[in-house]
Amino acid sequence: MEKMDLLSELREGKKFVLDGALGTNAQACGLPSGVLSEQWVLEKPEVIQSIHADFINAGAQIILTATFCANPIHLAESPLAGKIAEINARAVEIVRLAAGDRPVYVAGSLGPAGKLMEPFGPVSAEAFYASYAEQAKYLTEAGADLLVLETQYSIEEAAQALKGIRSVSNLPLVVSFSFDRGVRTMMGVKVPAFAETFTELGADIIGINCGKGLDENTECLKLARQATDSPIWFKPNAGKPEIDATGMTCYKTQPAELSARVPEWLSLGAQLVGGCCGSTAEHIQAIASAITG
Repeated sequence: MEKMDLLSELREGKKFVLDGALGTNAQACGLPSGVLSEQWVLEKPEVIQSIHADFINAGAQIILTATFCANPIHLAESPLAGKIAEINARAVEIVRLAAGDRPVYVAGSLGPAGKLMEPFGPVSAEAFYASYAEQAKYLTEAGADLLVLETQYSIEEAAQALKGIRSVSNLPLVVSFSFDRGVRTMMGVKVPAFAETFTELGADIIGINCGKGLDENTECLKLARQATDSPIWFKPNAGKPEIDATGMTCYKTQPAELSARVPEWLSLGAQLVGGCCGSTAEHIQAIASAITG
């Protein structure tokens, strides 16, 4: 079965099932606290592949690569600093291996830089541009089907990142913000300003991911739909993060609770739906059932 062009399918009204959380599932598989998933892309690729495969088996049609932190700024002071090209290429390959002959879209993940841009941090606008251009180039050359600039919180930083990405790649681009203050980001960005700005800057898909609880994310979805006609990518956490008795962060929303919200999200304009932190293959299977019947 041949894959169609993603943007054409979206224009035709197709709904897509996204994957769940890579990081929290890798931790459940033994990834130590403080170790990046990118390290396992090189050292334990079979575990990353298994997580992707679980999501695909659950019904996910678009899979994010394990490259959330794989940009030059984020990895500059880590042991992985000289392996950025290798990590991005290998991560794309791992998704392909997990998919086999199934028509899955590979989404190259580009997460936050890990440091703030001037004037709030030490990184220049030019360095932001160059860092995201470099990572986008590696993901594009490796054969990603689309790119996802995700979990962003600053219009200025994400705008520089978008420009860098667009300088090297014309793949479909998702720009997704995390509204971890409810309907604002940690930098104070409101949903309408985000959606309007990145629609004008040429993002193909406007996204909301991570954030707080389901009610807050649903309100963000409403506000985004009022501000843009672009397709909306929606990946909420499996509920609000909580701290358990051992001091670990956990997410307690059950798969059935997520699937029960899917009809509302679709009616509010979400066209691509999955899960972020805490969401397992079981959560994705429940979402897929609600979308595809």
